Amino acid sequence: MPTADDVFAEGDALTRPALELAVWRLIIDPKPRSGPANMALDQAIAEAVAAGDSPPTLRFYRWNPPAVSLGRHQHVDEVDRAVIAARGYELVRRPTGGRAILHMDELTYSVAAPVDDPRVRGGVMDAYLRLSNALVAGLHNAGLTAADKAPGAARAGRDVSAACFETPSAYEITAGGRKLMGSAQSRRAGYVLQHGSLPLTGDITRLIDVLTLSPMKAAELRRDLTARACTLAQALGVDDDAPAVAFEQVAQALVDGFRATLNLTFTPAPPSPDEIRRAGILVREQFANLAWTEVR
Repeated sequence: MPTADDVFAEGDALTRPALELAVWRLIIDPKPRSGPANMALDQAIAEAVAAGDSPPTLRFYRWNPPAVSLGRHQHVDEVDRAVIAARGYELVRRPTGGRAILHMDELTYSVAAPVDDPRVRGGVMDAYLRLSNALVAGLHNAGLTAADKAPGAARAGRDVSAACFETPSAYEITAGGRKLMGSAQSRRAGYVLQHGSLPLTGDITRLIDVLTLSPMKAAELRRDLTARACTLAQALGVDDDAPAVAFEQVAQALVDGFRATLNLTFTPAPPSPDEIRRAGILVREQFANLAWTEVR
């Protein structure tokens, strides 16, 4: 398992001092939230962290109803809005980049910290590397010894599909060579916000049904995703209802990975009243606003 002395290793342009012990807030949402509410709360927390009103925060959450999220700059025509609506899914745009994800039967994590926090300081890849080390350690705690990071040189090609999980990018998490976790990051207004999706159970190819692809392309992508991506249950070789893939159990394993790898102490605390109010505004103005979601 990586330790706090190891996180400045591969590809990190910064010097390599040991990380001093820091206290972060921990939020494990007890109930799932809607897509707009989840994205708005991530951004509201990040803004409060940047302003110094809230401590750096690690959050774990779920989605209800299932939602298709688009990357910040992804074209909305890459998904079929009629099919999404017919299946009872929501459509939301993330404040971070990347490709489409179907959030269903998963654990989502988010990290919000000031840009000068040593755990996210530097460039995008510096922060990715440190946070990926913590995620890998957490997955090892969950029993997945095959969890690893994609090489730092890994990059998605120009012909990548609209699906996030088709191929891992630099430092994204893999299991046995297959992509397990997709993450995306935003660095603006004094904060770093990174969040990512860990499919726990279910069919990793379900997203394909809501993409605007020809039958031939859809079949090809379904084969590729089956071979190149997996859920945590598949990676562990357990049934979908096994305790090893329960949200609460996996979240705690990841917390322990962050604690050991990044030298953190966590204080459990809910979002503040100001963060909840700001999230409500962001839901109305952005994340549940159809015009904001569709025009990119």
